[in-house]
Amino acid sequence: MVVGVTLVNVVTGYERSVFEALKTISGLRELYHVFGEYDFLVILEVENLPVLSKTVDEIRAVEGVTTTRTVVGAELQDS
Repeated sequence: MVVGVTLVNVVTGYERSVFEALKTISGLRELYHVFGEYDFLVILEVENLPVLSKTVDEIRAVEGVTTTRTVVGAELQDS
């Protein structure tokens, strides 16, 4: 399992429509409207990195999304 955290910027006035579109994204674990440099924080949980990449591409394709920034997390295993 791969967890990705994607920060999303949107065009002013598109917040509601982008929020509604993001809620339908497969692999969505959590979605927050945030204030500051970014408009949304999206937490994704998917099978692998290629699926994460495809999912972020889906987010970028949402009308009103201008930029994204994604970090990837992986669970540490005991050695």
